[in-house]
Amino acid sequence: MLPNLKKDLLRLKNKEKAKILSRFFKTGPGGYGEGDIFLGITVPDQRKIAIKYKDIALDDAGRLMLDKIHEFRLTAILTLVQKFQNGNEAIKKEIVNFYLKNTNKINNWDLVDLSADKILGAYLIDKDKSILYKLANSENIWKKRIAIISTFYFIKNNKFEDVLKISEILLKDKHDLIQKAVGWMLREIGKRNQEIEEDFLKKYYKEMPRTMLRYAIEIFDEKKKKQYMK
Repeated sequence: MLPNLKKDLLRLKNKEKAKILSRFFKTGPGGYGEGDIFLGITVPDQRKIAIKYKDIALDDAGRLMLDKIHEFRLTAILTLVQKFQNGNEAIKKEIVNFYLKNTNKINNWDLVDLSADKILGAYLIDKDKSILYKLANSENIWKKRIAIISTFYFIKNNKFEDVLKISEILLKDKHDLIQKAVGWMLREIGKRNQEIEEDFLKKYYKEMPRTMLRYAIEIFDEKKKKQYMK
């Protein structure tokens, strides 16, 4: 099954898109995506492949997640999303355990953003969430991003407490990918309950990084944006 999956992806490669994606995901020396190789395949096409191979063995998915080709890794992760969403409770637990054991392979923002809330967030919404706090306190940028993006599932279900607590942990993080993620989640809270978001912002807006704040206030009117930014 694994060789066929790779063949199906390779048939979709696009050199021009690959060049664009390589720059966009900062694959050059010193970039957060250094060493990543892109084939130039769209996410919708990768989702189609993931659905086709949703019965791939976890061991094979794990091997695919080790590959330097970005789309191989993302497609493997998208198969995990498919498995989780179509599985019973036992399968969901197995997928979550596998996901947590392989966080070192979930090493770019799209890999995180297309999976964390759909797997970890969905599983933990009615369970102990201490693992998210452990991830948030990690030194690893991707583990921290997994922690905050996982809470998107909570936000969609109007549960904000853990989102705000993890945002506090990450409040002064220096990496723009964490600042953007936290600001994004705060903005998503605001779409559902602006009062709760503003209570948080009034407490912290003077000390949070400007990038985080700009993302958080994106949906506010211009007058209110200026009040926060000054």
